[in-house]
Amino acid sequence: MPDRLPSYDELPVQEGAPAGSSWGVWGDRDFFGTLNLLTPERVLAAARSIRTGRVFSLNPELTIPDPPLFWRARVRHEVTGELGGGHDDLYHNWNTQSSAQWDGFRHYAHRELGHYGGVPDEEHGIHYWAERGIVGRAVLADVARWREQAGRPIRHGEGDPIPADELAACLRDQGTTVETGDILLVRTGWLGWYRGLDAEGRAECVKERTLPAPGLSGIDAVRMLWDLHVAAVAADNPAVEVFPPPGGKYLHVHFLPLLGIPLGELWDLDDLADDCSAAGTYDAFFTSAPLNMPQGVASPPNAIAVR
Repeated sequence: MPDRLPSYDELPVQEGAPAGSSWGVWGDRDFFGTLNLLTPERVLAAARSIRTGRVFSLNPELTIPDPPLFWRARVRHEVTGELGGGHDDLYHNWNTQSSAQWDGFRHYAHRELGHYGGVPDEEHGIHYWAERGIVGRAVLADVARWREQAGRPIRHGEGDPIPADELAACLRDQGTTVETGDILLVRTGWLGWYRGLDAEGRAECVKERTLPAPGLSGIDAVRMLWDLHVAAVAADNPAVEVFPPPGGKYLHVHFLPLLGIPLGELWDLDDLADDCSAAGTYDAFFTSAPLNMPQGVASPPNAIAVR
C-alpha cells in the first residue's frame, strides 16, 4: 500500500502508463485495483457501522430484468431429479451479467491499451476477487430520494445525467462522509421503477441497445470518485453511468481499464435506502462473495449490507 494515494490530476504515477490511469499505484501485475484499499484495518473499522443488526440483501432475483438488457441471454432454470429422490438445479444459457453483477476487469478493455494494468486479457479473472472476498464499509448516496425532495425527480425512462456536483450535494445533505476504501452505493431508483412496469413496458426497454437510463455523467464524476479513493462503486441502474453516454464516451473505460475501480450494476438498494433514511445514517457493514470462476469476466455480487 503506498504511503500516499495520488489525486486524479497526479496520475499516472508509473512512467509510460496511460494518462488518467492508476497503473502502478499497487505495483505491477495488479488484479485488484481499488479493492487493494480493503485492508484488514478498514474491514475491522467497518464493523462500527453495525448498529441494529438488520440485514439487507442487495441482490434481486436472477430472473430480473426480463427480458435481459443489452440483448443478453435469458437464464432458463431446470430442476432435475424426481420427487423424493433429490433435486439439482441446472441454469441454462446463463449470462452472469443478465441481472445484478460485478463488472470484472475482463469485462471492458481500452481499445488501444487493453485491460487494467496492461495485464493480458486471459490473465485477469473474477476469481481473484472471489478468493479474497469483498468486505468493508458501504455508504449510500440516495440520489433518487434527494432529487425527489428537491422537486426534480429522476427521469427513469430517460438518459438523465447525474453529474459530480449533484452526487456531492446528495452526500453533503445526507451528512455522509466517504472514507478511503468505502464501497459507494448510488441509488437512482431505476430498479424500483422497472419493477413497476408491465410486460409491455419491460419489452420496450430492450427494443434497442441504446437503453435510456439515468446514471453518473462526466469526467468530473470519475475524478471525484478516484479522489474519494473508494474501493468500488455500485448502483441500481443498468450501467452505473448514464446511458447512452453523451457523445458515445463511456465512463466504463475510465473506471475499469484505466483506474481499476470495480463497477456493480442493477443492485437492489430500495430497502436499504428506506432504512438509511429513517435512521438518518447512510453507512453499513458490507460483504460480497463473487463466483470463484477462474478467468471469469463478471459475477453476481452476492452482496449483503448489515446495519
